[in-house]
Amino acid sequence: MIAIAAGARFRRATRQIRQSGEDLAEAFNTVWRRSLQLRVVLSTLALSAAVVVVLGLVLQTQIALRVTETKEADTLSRAEAGRVLLETELSNVDPDRPSIDTDLKLALDRLTNSSASAAGPAASAGAFRAVLASGTREGGTGISVGPVLDVPRDLRDAVAQGALARRYVTLTDQGQPVPTLLIGQPVRTANGSLEFYLLFPVDSEQRTLGLVQSTLIVGGLILVLLLAGIASIVTRQVVRPVRQAAEIAERFADGHLDERMPVHGEDEVARLGESYNEMASSIQTQIHQLEEFGALQRRFTSDVSHELRTPLTTVRMAADVLYASREQLLPALRRSSELLVTELDRFEALLGDLLEISKLDAGVAELSADPVDMRNVVERAVEAVRGIAEETATELRLDLPVGILAEVDSRRVERIVRNLVANAIDHSEGNPVDVVLAADERAVAVLVRDRGVGLRPGEAGLVFNRFWRAEESRARRSGGSGLGLSIAVEDARLHGGWLQAWGETGEGAAFRLTLPRITGDSVESSPLPLGPEDGSAPAISARTPAAATSVPTPPLGWSMITNTLLVNIPIAETDTPAGAHRAGSDTDTDIEAATDVDTGAEAVSEDAR
Repeated sequence: MIAIAAGARFRRATRQIRQSGEDLAEAFNTVWRRSLQLRVVLSTLALSAAVVVVLGLVLQTQIALRVTETKEADTLSRAEAGRVLLETELSNVDPDRPSIDTDLKLALDRLTNSSASAAGPAASAGAFRAVLASGTREGGTGISVGPVLDVPRDLRDAVAQGALARRYVTLTDQGQPVPTLLIGQPVRTANGSLEFYLLFPVDSEQRTLGLVQSTLIVGGLILVLLLAGIASIVTRQVVRPVRQAAEIAERFADGHLDERMPVHGEDEVARLGESYNEMASSIQTQIHQLEEFGALQRRFTSDVSHELRTPLTTVRMAADVLYASREQLLPALRRSSELLVTELDRFEALLGDLLEISKLDAGVAELSADPVDMRNVVERAVEAVRGIAEETATELRLDLPVGILAEVDSRRVERIVRNLVANAIDHSEGNPVDVVLAADERAVAVLVRDRGVGLRPGEAGLVFNRFWRAEESRARRSGGSGLGLSIAVEDARLHGGWLQAWGETGEGAAFRLTLPRITGDSVESSPLPLGPEDGSAPAISARTPAAATSVPTPPLGWSMITNTLLVNIPIAETDTPAGAHRAGSDTDTDIEAATDVDTGAEAVSEDAR
């Protein structure tokens, strides 16, 4: 048990360390991506450090080589001078004589004394120790003077064979390692040869090289830091205006249209500031013009809608009287009274939609969000248009799980779903229509899928436009004002959600409504895929709502102004192939196909595609 607990603690600690490392790496990556100055400074620091390291290595190698060559040249000169002196002093000495050690000591003393008064390269070789050895006798060891034990055996063998040998070795002097240069060569006498060795300590040269190395390291670090500081200062001069321009542009994008860049001097940054200020002034002027025009359009729409209420009420009263007494009229007049009531219903729906659009465009629409069961909301919307489905023999297949709660405005969500289902029935060509409800921890989604004629390429991006139409020959069952999807997309945006469209010719179309489960939360993904389940078309990732085959909720701001302008702009009718979707027609082309619609039924007041 103790081992298991210890293993668990170790795994937890390992996970925490790994998580901390990942968090640090992510934080560094974020700062690296967002800071141009940091990237420039670190890049300069890395490159300058590499240059300094390479330059330091080259300098250190060259200095060490020169010091070594100089030391070796001086020691060779000292060894050659000593050999000449010893050959003069020991020319008549017999190496095999037993008392030769006295002569060797005297020769080494004269060698030491002569080195003190020597001049030239031999004098700069520095202090040394000398060794003279007579070699190995038969049956015993040779006679030697000096620290002969410090000379390696293989070096003695090479000198005994008459060669000049040298080697770097590390000797111990009073317990301290001392790097030493050993030079050995034979000394010729009349009766044989002697082994002559000079031991030169090179600790001073080693200290010199260490000082050079530390100087290069310290100098390199100082140089790198200076380069980093210079790069930071220079980069700051360029980055600061750019950062300031970015902040001003962000405030400008947030609606502070009076923001301008300060202009100093006549350099490139100053010209950038002047260009930006001119662009901002032009955009501000155009936005003000569009706002004034949009306000005028909204006021006109609202005023016209309100002013039409009074004559419409009068006409409605007269139409109701005629409709109530239609049995007493001639057949032609009876049919005319029925059509009059039907078209008045659509006219009232159009006025209601125009008023709703005016509120949304003016930004005075309020969201009354309460926790509701989404199943009940969707069921009420479906029941409101079930009569249309029965008339067209369209099967409504519902997949509505229970217990999905969300904070939404039930009236607006019901209106969105009602529009989508009525639209799907109109264009399903009698095929079944699926209504699916799903949710995850943060979002709830409703998918309405038909298998009718579908949408042609590019039409998915137009279905949310006001009064947009793709075909003029289709008779709609649900009437429509041409503003249904425009209102729906504004209702979805008011919730902070998405309304997306997908469609392919012959494959049908799908509309997906995705809303946050908590008011004020943001939607990052949808619980339902937008594409068809059978895989006949590419699936649409919920995290990439702007995929080529789907269109997300149009952005707030410019689209609102554009749609406002579209309210009073007539749309030219063009011939299109039969079977294509029509998204937003305001009247039916086949008036004979009009059906009786209850004047109080809001279920068919909104248009769909």
